[in-house]
Amino acid sequence: MYFLLLVSVLVFSPVVVCVDIIGPTHRAIWGTWGSMQYCPKGSYAAGYVMKIEPKQGDRDDTSLNGIMLVCSSLEGGLFGGTITSTVGRFGDWGEVIICPKYMFLKEFALQVEEYRHNGDDTAANYIKFRCGRMDSGDSGSCNYEIALTPGYGFWGVISGWSRACPPNSAICGIQTKVEDYQRNGDDTSLNDVKFMCCNGDSWKK
Repeated sequence: MYFLLLVSVLVFSPVVVCVDIIGPTHRAIWGTWGSMQYCPKGSYAAGYVMKIEPKQGDRDDTSLNGIMLVCSSLEGGLFGGTITSTVGRFGDWGEVIICPKYMFLKEFALQVEEYRHNGDDTAANYIKFRCGRMDSGDSGSCNYEIALTPGYGFWGVISGWSRACPPNSAICGIQTKVEDYQRNGDDTSLNDVKFMCCNGDSWKK
C-alpha cells in the first residue's frame, strides 16, 4: 500500500479554483521556487511524507529536503496518488502520515533554523499539519494535529501555525523553494513552502 502511495502522479495544470495560498510564519532565504503542483481534480491533501537527511556528523547537514502530499477524495478514497514540487537530493522518504477519514490538511507549521553566518545552515528541518473537515476554518477549528514522531526536527524552532484554509476548502497544491546543490559549498535544500487551498464545491465538479 505504501509503495502505491509513494508513486508520484503526473499532474497536468488544471483549471484551479484557488481560494487562498498559505505560507509559513517563518522561512529561510535561499533557493528557487519550483512549480506549483496539484492533487488531481476532485481530490485534496489528506496526508504527507517528509524526505529528511539524517545527521551527518562533521559533514554538511541539510535536514528537510522534500515534502510529498497524499491526495484523497471527499469520500476518503486515496485515488489521487501523491504530488511534490521541487525536491532536494539528500535523504530518504519517510513514513506516510494520514488524517482521519473525511478530514484534510488545512494548516501547517514549519521548523526553520536561523541563519548561522559562518556555521552549517540547514534552513527548513521539519513540517507538521493540522487536519479538519472540509467545512472547518479558522485555526481554532482545525485541531487534529498529525506529525511524524518525535514531532520536531534536528535544528531550529517550529514556527507558529499558518493561516488555515478557509471554510469549505482544503490544501490541494504545493510549491517549494529549494536551494540547488552547492557542490563544495553549504547545502540547505528546502527553504520555504506554499500551499494552495481549493474550494470543496467547484474543485470537485
